[in-house]
Amino acid sequence: MNGKKWYFFLILGALFLTSCDNQNKGTKTIGTQTTGKEKIVIATSGAPSPFSTVDGQGELMGYDIDVAKAIFAQLPQYEVRFEITEFPSILAGLDSQRYHVGANNFAMNEKRKEKYFHSAPIFQNQYAIAVAKNNNDIKQFSDLNGKSTEVYPGLNYATALELYNQQYPNNPVKITYSEADLLPVLQHVETGQYDFQLIDKVMLSQLINEHNLNLKTIELSNDDADRIALPYSYLLISKGNKGEQLTKDINDGIKKIISNGELTKISVHYFGADYSPK
Repeated sequence: MNGKKWYFFLILGALFLTSCDNQNKGTKTIGTQTTGKEKIVIATSGAPSPFSTVDGQGELMGYDIDVAKAIFAQLPQYEVRFEITEFPSILAGLDSQRYHVGANNFAMNEKRKEKYFHSAPIFQNQYAIAVAKNNNDIKQFSDLNGKSTEVYPGLNYATALELYNQQYPNNPVKITYSEADLLPVLQHVETGQYDFQLIDKVMLSQLINEHNLNLKTIELSNDDADRIALPYSYLLISKGNKGEQLTKDINDGIKKIISNGELTKISVHYFGADYSPK
């Protein structure tokens, strides 16, 4: 190769490297890709349906999942990835900042308020008691004394019953902790293995219709519903260094999907009615 050709390729190579360097400024490397977006990991357990579930093709879906996607579609500064894990691991991951957001039909209680930021409400709950149709012993929350139930540890219903038992230690609710899916849990109530189940009214109605469950719904008074939590569900956000800003941005996204009707659309898709917060 003569001197002129060598000099030409040398200059060309220098220009290429300079161009690459300029393109890489202000970006973050994630694996082998570069992006200027903040990476966010959203954790969910894949249950309970229809808030979080995995379809027959192995795809993650559900109300909380679609709401989170709609929120972050309004926030182009973030790149979002979902991770399915056990329910207790969502909270542990938020504690350790492995996860930034938890999406799992989370209610608010005092313990969670201390440990996590909460988004603005994304769903308006109605709480109910599920009992077998032939069960006439339970008509309200105060009838639960001495009765049996099966609960997922760490859920707001478990916390509410634990606090209730502290108030009435002489005749407490008999709690069995279980990680079973909601459908078999309700079937255990249907067959009389357990006396009742605390549950969101909309989920109960849906499961009764889908699976022809021989159950009835007892709506809770406002005072009894307050034993469980405020009548809303939220996204949980880790209290890491960027948690406050992330919470603010998520809330801005929630306002946008409420005002543009997207949240109502998602609710009607999954529940056949509008349960978006008003």
